[in-house]
Formats: sequence, structure tokens, C-alpha cells
Amino acid sequence: MKRVLAVVLLLSSFVARAQTTELENPGSVSAIQNRAYTMDFEFDLLVGTLPLDAFYKGYYPGGSVVVHFSDYVGWQVARGGYSFNVSTGLRDQLERDFGVLPTAFDEVNWFVGSDLMLKPFYGKSSVLNTWVLHYEAHFLIGASLFKFSVGGFSPAINLGAGIRLFQNRWVSYRLDVTDNLVINSKAKLSQVITIQLMLALNFGGTE
Repeated sequence: MKRVLAVVLLLSSFVARAQTTELENPGSVSAIQNRAYTMDFEFDLLVGTLPLDAFYKGYYPGGSVVVHFSDYVGWQVARGGYSFNVSTGLRDQLERDFGVLPTAFDEVNWFVGSDLMLKPFYGKSSVLNTWVLHYEAHFLIGASLFKFSVGGFSPAINLGAGIRLFQNRWVSYRLDVTDNLVINSKAKLSQVITIQLMLALNFGGTE
């Protein structure tokens, strides 16, 4: 009998403690905050590089225009750049020591394209308890047209990713990396990587 009574008292103690805890903490609440800045119409000024080719490196200025339909989906209506190319040491050696003609090296002169922009990630971080940084990550899926010095015009499909750092509702900064799969005139595939840093000006957005 004493054992039964002890068990009952022990169970009563657990129940009372659980009820007290439930009253003190009626439930867990998770808060998802809205984005601090909403994009609408975006105009970008950019500088970028074409780092992949072993025979030259391209450096280009350019621009793009983006329409944001929501916090999660946008359309980079148009983008483009004009490349200033610098020969590498390997190319200089081939031309000097083996008489390879400059026309043997096909370089990107310029390119244009358009992309669907998907923006699933958004976050903010505190820096030294003084500044709050707002940022988002995005993915790009689109098509491009490249003008080559030897091969002429070639279409491409591209996949990319990037990150945006907000300064305020009007100004943000983007870093994009895009992998372009180029289809040349002989139906052969080649790869062009673009890395670009952008100053993004936002018109019509809210805070």
C-alpha cells in the first residue's frame, strides 16, 4: 500500500510540474519577419571578368535591368557587357615561339542575355551590435548571345547564383557568378564563366 501511495504521489508531482510549466510557457511562438526592403524596378551598373580561358582574360563593363514581380521572383529583362581582353603568358609564348596566329584564339567580344531570377533566401546579421546587414541570395536561369572574335555569334544557356547586400531601399550591391554553356556554329559546346559585381539602383520599392 505504501508503495502504491508513493507512486501516486510521484505521478501527482510530475503532473503538477507539467501544468505549472505549461502555464508559464503557454506555447512556443516562432516569428518570421517580413523583408526590410522590397525591390521593384532595378537598374545595374556592373564590372566583370571572364576568368576561364587559358589564353586570355576578359574584363568588361556592362549593365542590366531587372523587374521584380515579388520578393521571390524577378525577371532580368536585359543584361550585357563589352569585353576588353588581355593575353596570357601562355598565348604570348605560343605566338612567339611557335608562330601561332592570333586568329587561332577565339575571344568573347561582347554578350547580351536575359534571365529568370529566383530569390528564396533572405537574412539579416548584426555586426558588433552596431550595424544590421540585410542580404538575400538568388539563382539565375536564362539564355545569352555571345559575339566571338573568330566564331561569330553563338547562343548559350546559363545557370548562375548571386548574393545581394542592401545599403538602403534605393541602393544595393550584387555579386553574381554565371556558368554559360555556349553552342558554337559547329554544334560544339564550350563554357564561359562570368563573375560580376554590380551597383544596383532600385526605383519604386518600399521599406
